[in-house]
Amino acid sequence: MRKLIVQQWATVDNVVAEEDGGLSFVSGEPFDDAVTDNPFQNSVMRFIDSVDTMIIGANTYNQSKDYWPYADEQGEYGRKFNSLTKFVASSTLAEAPWGDYPAATVTRDPVATVRELKEQDGKDIFLWGSLQLMRSLFDAGLVDEVQLRVCPAARGKGTRVFEDRQNLSLAEATPFPNGVVLLRYNLEK
Repeated sequence: MRKLIVQQWATVDNVVAEEDGGLSFVSGEPFDDAVTDNPFQNSVMRFIDSVDTMIIGANTYNQSKDYWPYADEQGEYGRKFNSLTKFVASSTLAEAPWGDYPAATVTRDPVATVRELKEQDGKDIFLWGSLQLMRSLFDAGLVDEVQLRVCPAARGKGTRVFEDRQNLSLAEATPFPNGVVLLRYNLEK
C-alpha cells in the first residue's frame, strides 16, 4: 500500500506559516542541472524520486500555480515536481491548470481520493503544505508519515503545524550544512 507523506517547512518554534501567511523562513538553494554533492539537495531529490502523486489544498495551489510551472531555476527537481500527478482539494475550483504541465485534478472529496490513491499501485503520495487539508487527512487516519524540514529561524507567532495531540515516532533526524534539519516521523496508530 502506498503511504501518504505530509511535508511541511517549519521554524524551530513549530511555525509553518507566518502571520501574513508567508514563508520567508524557508531555507534552501535553487536547483540547477549540475551534478551536486550538496547533501540537502540530494535529500530533496531522493524524496521527489520516492513519490509520484501530490495533493494540495486550493490555497496552496493558488500560491504555487504562477511560480512552480515556470521555475526553470529549479532544474531537474522542478521538472520532476511539476510532472507529478496532482490533485487539488477544492469546493470552488472547476479546473486547476499547471502551466505547460498536465493540469491537476480537482477533487471535492480529498479523503475519498486519498483512500483510493493509497490502494492503487505506484510510488508514495505527497501532501505539500495545505494545513486545513492536512488536518482533515489526519482526522481520517490517512497520514502515514510527517516530514518537517525545520529551518534555522523562529517567528514566535504564526500558524503551527499541529493544533491538537499527535503521537509520533521518530524515523530520522538529519541536519544539513545550510542549517535545515529533516525530521521524519511515523504516526503511532
